[in-house]
Amino acid sequence: MKKDRFDTFGPILSEIGGALANVAGGDPDGVFLYVEIGQGWSRPSAYRDEGEAVRYFDCGDRILIDLLWKACRAEPEERRWSVMEYDVKGNAFAVAFKYRDEVDVEVMDDGRVDAALRARYGDKPVVYPPLREGAFQL
Repeated sequence: MKKDRFDTFGPILSEIGGALANVAGGDPDGVFLYVEIGQGWSRPSAYRDEGEAVRYFDCGDRILIDLLWKACRAEPEERRWSVMEYDVKGNAFAVAFKYRDEVDVEVMDDGRVDAALRARYGDKPVVYPPLREGAFQL
């Protein structure tokens, strides 16, 4: 029997939800993950609506990043996605993709993630952690 693409891809997406639980402090419910992935780089960011504001979670977790690369590479070269929007609700998740012919992520544009956040959360402010000592904002 020929393997369906989701026989391989589905379990990886499920593992991403588990990694998001670690990123979000144990509970991934309500977490929205936005990922851009390009040639040799990835830029994941996670958020959760907390009422008055949306909280940002640092996605520097190596396990999550490795799973995102695994998910991207699970697709044939000509079908690899460049943007993933991963939404956790309770014990379920929904995933939407944009592909290279739809979005050129090699051109850096913070407007894409901002647009995704506005579409999802409206004008709610996003709360980011304070900058680490010695860091500076561009």
